[in-house]
Amino acid sequence: MPETTPKGLTGLAFGGDYNPEQWPENVWHEDVRLMREAGVTMVSVGIFSWALLEPARGTHDFGWLDRLLDLLHENGIRADLGTPTVAPPAWFYREHPEALPVAADGTRYEFGSRGAICHSNSDYRAAAASITTALATRYADHPALALWHVHNEYGVPVSACYCASCAAHFRRWLACTYGTVDAVNEAWGTAFWGQRYADFEQINPPRVTPTVGNPAQALDYKRFADETMRENFVAERDILHRLAPGIPVTTNFMTALSQCDSVDYWAWGREVDLVTNDHYLITDGRRTHVNLAMAADLTRSVAGGAPWLLLEHSTSGVNWQPRNPAKSPGQMARNSLAHVARGSEGAMFFQWRQSRRGAEKFHSAMLPHAGTDSRVWREVAELGASIESLTSVKGSRTVADAAVLWDWHSWWAQRLDWRPSEDHDPRERADAFYEALYDRHLTVDFAHPEADLSAYPLVVVPALYLMTEAAGNNLREYVGQGGTLVVSYFSGIVDEHDAVHEGAYPGALRDVLGLTVEEFSPLLKDDRVRITGPDGSELTGDVWTEFVVPRGAETVWTYADGLTAGHPAVTRHRLGEGSAWYVSTRLGAQGLDALIGWASDDARIAPRADLPRDVEVVRRSGESGTFLFAINHTSSDAKVPLDAAGTELLTGERATGRLVLPAGAVRVVRLDG
Repeated sequence: MPETTPKGLTGLAFGGDYNPEQWPENVWHEDVRLMREAGVTMVSVGIFSWALLEPARGTHDFGWLDRLLDLLHENGIRADLGTPTVAPPAWFYREHPEALPVAADGTRYEFGSRGAICHSNSDYRAAAASITTALATRYADHPALALWHVHNEYGVPVSACYCASCAAHFRRWLACTYGTVDAVNEAWGTAFWGQRYADFEQINPPRVTPTVGNPAQALDYKRFADETMRENFVAERDILHRLAPGIPVTTNFMTALSQCDSVDYWAWGREVDLVTNDHYLITDGRRTHVNLAMAADLTRSVAGGAPWLLLEHSTSGVNWQPRNPAKSPGQMARNSLAHVARGSEGAMFFQWRQSRRGAEKFHSAMLPHAGTDSRVWREVAELGASIESLTSVKGSRTVADAAVLWDWHSWWAQRLDWRPSEDHDPRERADAFYEALYDRHLTVDFAHPEADLSAYPLVVVPALYLMTEAAGNNLREYVGQGGTLVVSYFSGIVDEHDAVHEGAYPGALRDVLGLTVEEFSPLLKDDRVRITGPDGSELTGDVWTEFVVPRGAETVWTYADGLTAGHPAVTRHRLGEGSAWYVSTRLGAQGLDALIGWASDDARIAPRADLPRDVEVVRRSGESGTFLFAINHTSSDAKVPLDAAGTELLTGERATGRLVLPAGAVRVVRLDG
């Protein structure tokens, strides 16, 4: 079995992307001296260096990388060595302009950015294999090498190409997937609008058409594009496994739903030796620490619950959003340690030294333009010491209380054209339900709809428009055996080919929810509906309503006005030993809190009323002990109850009874016993 932790790294990883090629070589020694001062243990190198490593086809220049890796090794710093295949050199595109990707409207992108790759192009694949082979041959036994880093952020900025090479590759993929063109016709429903194909050669990618194209074809093309990128990753990974055994291979994911929507990370998580992730705060007015927690939980879940590694985040502001505020004092540490709390084996940044040139010169770094006499540098050095003090956390696993079901294929399908309402956003529902769970201080695992759910007392389905029959059966079995399920509207509607399940909505979920939906009734923009409970209490919904018909479920809340007045809005179905809740409108924060509260009571999850809002408490547990992470995102001091005494690792102090948690601070208690 391949190794799953960076070779030679005894503690947690701390460091960032290092791009020494942007600086004179005399700066490197100063960089390494400062890295040691800050407590850096690993840096990522070579990710965008193809043009320097291979300045002309077949001509390699490894001298500078030799000297860099030797320098890192001499100073006890490990290397996450990149294969630079995200940025082919100018000479490659001059020889193979057809390797540049083509948009759906026929526009061919130009060289001059990054990630401009047609992943079906055979010349790109051959060149990527060649430079990967050369790197592995030269550095397999280098003592600084800890981890291989293939490519960079697959799916960003281009995931799908629509050129002739991709068309031919897509036809081969369809033949392998379906066997016959008749099976494709059946899966895609090509009898609609006379789209039937008589031969695979008649099929093209879903390029621009006069009106909406075939949704099943578009969905399959997203799957094809994702699998094609993954084929290229696997090809490089296998070269590295063969030539450099014992060194784990990864590629940096972007699991946050706010950052990448074209990659099926459930599938990718099975291919890497170590799951790694990049995460950047989206400053859109939301509580950024909640999005961070959600991304970390999702990354850990993609890793199957195993420890993973935060490979990139920012010390302060980024440069690519409309507005890029700096992080407040202490926020960098809170962000970093929140990732560690939720399973990361360290905290890495983009990047070490802030660039003077290029598109990212205003992106923050560990060593900013202001140098070492700066707040950011002082916080970096302080964080390095904190990371070192948490060495005993390494290898432990985060403990979850509930699960949220998520499927990238469903997200792709639901976002295709001509759905009942453009105001229904699956990401928004996932964010909203996650935030409701977060505010009840519940730690969340994400799970695939067909995964084993027996370990979770509570499972939440915020948005699963596409659901296979197997997933529906899985949820019915889960509830029947005692689980508590919460499902939001427009879930269970279509199968894996975007075909509506036979019979009434919500197809795959009818039995477990004990109801049918006769008709959707989306609301007009800014419309609201009132829903009332049996005690006269009232909530508000928007965006969506339905005509729900209970068929075994009990009505808990009822629409009080609107077209669906008098019909159930929230139902509960007792099935076997468990219960399934359904909400057929979009509830706001107050309504979701009430819903999750009722379901938590069913699941026998005790409320954490003793914790203030935005005080985050997460546990990691393993052979080295149980660790309680407490993170205060508020401007007021707080107290966190402890169920056992322990030692606070960042200060060395003993903690008993109620842990004092200063405003904006982080504390990590290794509990006794």
